[in-house]
Amino acid sequence: MDEKVLTHFDEEGRAKMVEVGEKLNTRREAVARGSIYMKEETLLRIVDRNIEKGDVLAVSQVAGIMAAKKTSDMIPMCHNIVLTGADISFHIDEKNNKIDIEATVRTTGKTGVEIEALSAVSVAALTIYDMCKAIDRGMEITDIRLVKKTGGKSGDYIREK
Repeated sequence: MDEKVLTHFDEEGRAKMVEVGEKLNTRREAVARGSIYMKEETLLRIVDRNIEKGDVLAVSQVAGIMAAKKTSDMIPMCHNIVLTGADISFHIDEKNNKIDIEATVRTTGKTGVEIEALSAVSVAALTIYDMCKAIDRGMEITDIRLVKKTGGKSGDYIREK
């Protein structure tokens, strides 16, 4: 079995940013998902746009995109990447009182956008929590995960269900 090497450490075991200058530019895409569970009343108020702070999903969508763009400011060893696209979508699951969040992030560059997609989902969920916490502090953010990545030397990844 081919052993994977952690590349964010130097010979002395100290953290470093990986050098990617010699890598080829390739088209890259990452898709991440997560969920936020809440009370039925909270979900209905979000759907009805009846939250005092505003349109929760619109604000959350913008926050997620902003997070994707600012990932390298939050994650120390993450490269500053020029994104060519970022989108956040929501699926309202009234049966389970949750909102499923999906982020798709794209670039053409030397390194992937997995962390950007995961950051986008995380911040979108946190924004929903922030905007609704006055009526539901018990909301639960769960299952944030990478579901797909394409491009780059390591090839494609698709999460098995």
